[in-house]
Amino acid sequence: MSQGNRPETHFSDILSERHKSILDILQLQGSVSVADLAERLDVSEVTIRKDLTFLEKQNRLYRTHGRAIPLSPYIGNRHINEKEKLFVREKRAIGKCAAALVKPHDSILMASGTTILYTAKELVEKQDITVITASVSVASMLSQNKGIDVVQLGGIVRESSVSVVGSFAEEMLRYFNCNLLFMGADGVDMEFGVTTTNMMEANLNRMMMDASQQTVLLVDSSKFGKKGFSKICGCEKIDHIITDDKIPQLYLESLQELGIEVTVVAAG
Repeated sequence: MSQGNRPETHFSDILSERHKSILDILQLQGSVSVADLAERLDVSEVTIRKDLTFLEKQNRLYRTHGRAIPLSPYIGNRHINEKEKLFVREKRAIGKCAAALVKPHDSILMASGTTILYTAKELVEKQDITVITASVSVASMLSQNKGIDVVQLGGIVRESSVSVVGSFAEEMLRYFNCNLLFMGADGVDMEFGVTTTNMMEANLNRMMMDASQQTVLLVDSSKFGKKGFSKICGCEKIDHIITDDKIPQLYLESLQELGIEVTVVAAG
């Protein structure tokens, strides 16, 4: 290698190492400001902005309001069959933990989503409980057990989630008062709140919260820092969150500071 190439190679190594450090920090925290990165890496904010622009073009992160997050926070609607194959270990562990909260004679509201479906699989052997659900798949699964009274909410069936939404389901909820609500989400953002991709589903979930004594949010760690189209509620409205051990530390601490009980399960 020629003498003239050495400084360029050295600079490239420093740049690559700084990019790796930025991505490592994002993986650990889930979100970080330009100012914080500049201070921690001992470079100017201008340099950090250039780094973030480069990494964003490579689809390694997403920039928003003077901050960086690992990926774009905006979630599109996907079919339940596709989502069910993602983060299977995490969802199974979350579902098992959620099912352990259910006691005999409990009345449970179950919203829709793949993590809710994994929770239902853990409830199939329960006895003397009542389940009210928007999910057609959950109702079909649990109705096979004579020890579980299942109430299927009525309404318009969403093809992508195989669950009901609309005024009929909302009207039925006015007549129920349940111990627990198991609710999923497409995104959890500390500023914007808990979200889903469908406006009617968000409204139904809000009414479910009103009909239950405690709201338990079941979300795998990939949902933190993401935003769906429709807001269900602010994070402070959630009583208990069950998630996996890859939750960014920043989110874990921020949620606990709000007084939310956070249960972290091992996905392995």
